[in-house]
Amino acid sequence: MNDARKNYDWLSIILHWLSAVAIIGLFAVGLWMVDLNYYSQWYKPAPHWHKSIGLCLAFATLFRLCWKYLKGHPPIEGARWEKVGAKMAHWLIYLMLFGMFISGYLISTADGRAIDVFNWFAVPALGELFPNQADIAGELHYYLAFGLIALALVHALAALKHHFINKDNTLKKMLGVK
Repeated sequence: MNDARKNYDWLSIILHWLSAVAIIGLFAVGLWMVDLNYYSQWYKPAPHWHKSIGLCLAFATLFRLCWKYLKGHPPIEGARWEKVGAKMAHWLIYLMLFGMFISGYLISTADGRAIDVFNWFAVPALGELFPNQADIAGELHYYLAFGLIALALVHALAALKHHFINKDNTLKKMLGVK
C-alpha cells in the first residue's frame, strides 16, 4: 500500500462507482427476472443481459484487485476498530462478489451450455459438476446477493458517517474531491 497517496486514482474511482451501479442493477434485475414467465418478452433477454453484465463485472473485479495491488490506495481514516472493520468489510465484499460470480456460473452452465457474453464471446461450460448444481448454486446466489447488498449498504452508511460526523476525507477520496 502506498500511504503517500491522498486520493484514489481516476481508474479506481470509475471502477468503484461502475461496480456499485452494476451490483445494484444486477440485484434489482435478478429479483425481477425470476418472476418472468415463458410468455414475457423479457424471458430470454433479461437473463442474457444479467449474465453478460455479471461476467463483465467479474472481469472488472479481477482487474480492480490487480490494479489495487499494483497502485495501492490511500490510508483508511478513523479509529483502529474502524480501520479493521473497513478492511474486513472490503475483503468480505470481494469474497461475496466472487461467490456470486462462481454460483452464477454454476447456475448458468449446469445444463452444459456456454454463457454468451453480449454476443462478443462465450465462456465455456463445465456442465453439472455435482447433483442439483443449479438449485444449490441458485440458493447460494440468492442469499449472497442479499448479503452483498446489506454489506454495501453498511459500506455506504459508514462513508456517510465519516463524511458528516467524523468530517474526514473518506468519502471525498472516492469522489476524487480534495
